[in-house]
Amino acid sequence: MQKIKHTLLLIILLFTFNSYSQDKPIVSWVRVEGGSFMMGCNESDNDCYPDERPSHKVILSTFEISKYEVTVADYRLFCIITNRKMPQEPPWGWVDDNPIVNITWQDAVDYASWMNCRLPTEAEWEYAAKGGRKSKGYIYSGSNNYNDVGWSFENSDKMTHSVGQKQPNELGIYDMSGNAWEWCSDNYEIFYYQSSPTKNPKGNKEGLGKVNRGGCFAFDYKLMNVHHRRCSGSESIGIGTGMRLVRNVKVKK
Repeated sequence: MQKIKHTLLLIILLFTFNSYSQDKPIVSWVRVEGGSFMMGCNESDNDCYPDERPSHKVILSTFEISKYEVTVADYRLFCIITNRKMPQEPPWGWVDDNPIVNITWQDAVDYASWMNCRLPTEAEWEYAAKGGRKSKGYIYSGSNNYNDVGWSFENSDKMTHSVGQKQPNELGIYDMSGNAWEWCSDNYEIFYYQSSPTKNPKGNKEGLGKVNRGGCFAFDYKLMNVHHRRCSGSESIGIGTGMRLVRNVKVKK
């Protein structure tokens, strides 16, 4: 009997070790071919905020972006390996396949750095959300119907949902509209678009806070559109704020 107990304990320990022995979470990457696009809100669109204008041409280099938002399971592994405390648990509890939330901008930067990646610039985020070179000009990331592609106040039941449940956008990226706001690397400045560089803009040198993009489960569906900008303090912790990863790509000449 004692031998059986010992064997069962060994199996449990081995299973636990194997569950967390992987050095880093596995990321599904989507290649976003470089190109030019019109960033911001069209002048003919009446449903715009002042910080989304003027619409302006931006040229971006090729990069890769994660197909899904960083999940609770991904971030938990980071915390276990780095001996870091998990963020405050949301009211619905931690669900492994849901996007991580309640993280600061610095938390997001630290995770991205640990993954040998980075946060997207605001321009990269919008270009990917609009579908890059394959863009069909949708209002939301992948559709003109918000319910096709994202979770907002209107359909979320006041909680995040497992990533990848809605339809993807033109590039095969999920949840760029809704579910969780996504931290970008840029400082937020209201009138930045009036002086933004054309090629690979990285945001203003100073700002009121950091940029969030994409809307979330707790906000009106209209804020899920691909050009909406939001500012949050770098130390703020949002119950609907998470992240997505980006990495550079070496283009063959």
